[in-house]
Amino acid sequence: MPDAEPTTGPTTAAPSLVTPLAAASLSSALDSPDYPRLVARLRHLDGCRQPVHLRGHVEHRDPLTGRLLHRYTTTREPGGVLRVACKTRRASRCPSCAETYRADTYQLIRAGLAGGKGVPDSVTTHPAAFVTLTAPSFGTVHTRRESGGAVAPCHPRRNAAPCPHGVRLSCTVRHGADDPRLGTPLCPDGYDRTGTVLFNALAPELWRRFTLALRRRLARAAGLTLAELREQTTVSFAKVSEYQRRGLVHFHAVIRLDGPDGPASPPPAWAAFALLADAVRHAAPAVTATPPAAPGVPARSFAWGRQLDIRPITTTGHLTDTAVAGYIAKYATKAAECVGTLDRRVRPGENLAALHITDHARRLIAECLRLGALPELAGLRLAEWAHMLGFRGHFSTKSRRYSTTLGALRSARATHNQHRHDDITTGRLPLDDDQVLTVAHWAYAGRGLTPGEALLSAALTGKPLPALFSDERGSECPSSS
Repeated sequence: MPDAEPTTGPTTAAPSLVTPLAAASLSSALDSPDYPRLVARLRHLDGCRQPVHLRGHVEHRDPLTGRLLHRYTTTREPGGVLRVACKTRRASRCPSCAETYRADTYQLIRAGLAGGKGVPDSVTTHPAAFVTLTAPSFGTVHTRRESGGAVAPCHPRRNAAPCPHGVRLSCTVRHGADDPRLGTPLCPDGYDRTGTVLFNALAPELWRRFTLALRRRLARAAGLTLAELREQTTVSFAKVSEYQRRGLVHFHAVIRLDGPDGPASPPPAWAAFALLADAVRHAAPAVTATPPAAPGVPARSFAWGRQLDIRPITTTGHLTDTAVAGYIAKYATKAAECVGTLDRRVRPGENLAALHITDHARRLIAECLRLGALPELAGLRLAEWAHMLGFRGHFSTKSRRYSTTLGALRSARATHNQHRHDDITTGRLPLDDDQVLTVAHWAYAGRGLTPGEALLSAALTGKPLPALFSDERGSECPSSS
């Protein structure tokens, strides 16, 4: 139930390069009698680019007498709707809401390493590793290499013979960090697109099998059965998925050893970092995943790439709990934008040639659609997740006992925001009998901002304008092959 506090006009001038439609829309908003209320709502949204529009009302009543104490209705809002933040995690869609998601993820990850949010501080003594599981190679791609502080040539091969498609697989360019060629194949026709999208689709299953193999290896190293292992220790983890520019996902994970009751109990004496690192080192290459057999698709199994990084997490030094939490939280708000693909699902019958995407992404999307049409591969839902290049897993996940949850953090924020409405009371004593019944009815009425509202929001909050007014594309994304 928002408060309609009149506010002054914007303090920052709107951008000068706007379309006539946006200028007319802004002029209409400025001249509207609802302008003070619109300003208050836009400030409250704090730069949300695609707020959800709700229509409805909230009534506060005395549960004993039924007397109406207070009533809020959206009829008093500009346009007759209440605008609320979209709360998306994708920075490409709404940087403001994604920042809230990033901050929540940071708190969730750090609590599992340093304590807080219901996790005891003693968790800092539990062995924890920062693990990176990569994807294998499906073809040579342009990459940025650094050697001795200088950028090295991409793929210098003096005597490289042409591939079957007539392309010489050599590149002597010292690519810049923003070079659009990074991650693209040296030979687009020879790149294994089938393997790329199938690996992405099977990556969540590979992770599941890795966690099972990790527990088996820990039990064997400790001389225990799996049942005995569960009685002595708990393997807790939190992970995030990250896209590389070549279009493949890999996982960053925090893996921690606890006692049988989770972070509140100390791990057994044998549960040291060296044992954990050894278990990860053996479990990663031990697991494979095989897609269903399909006509025209060669039979094959997929495994993690050869690059495996295992590092201890400490409270001091280079890889601290703060550094790890910040790194994981950053990628929790990103998807596949850096590959040059879409930020939405591909509609049936859509003309891929007309889409504003990179050629590499276009070919990978087309392969997802081709494989997704095969009945044998229907369970992988490749066509549905073509815009994600086949990956359909959650971008951030955690085990049940790792730390707090995003739901708990959001609930605490909602409770904090609700305190400003605690002045609604029945006036009845004693206070423990002063209960108020809240009845709400909401209906979805659309989403987004008009061009004028977007300009006004940018001026009020200092947040960047959406892509409607700019040609921003892409985000940070590793380019290694």
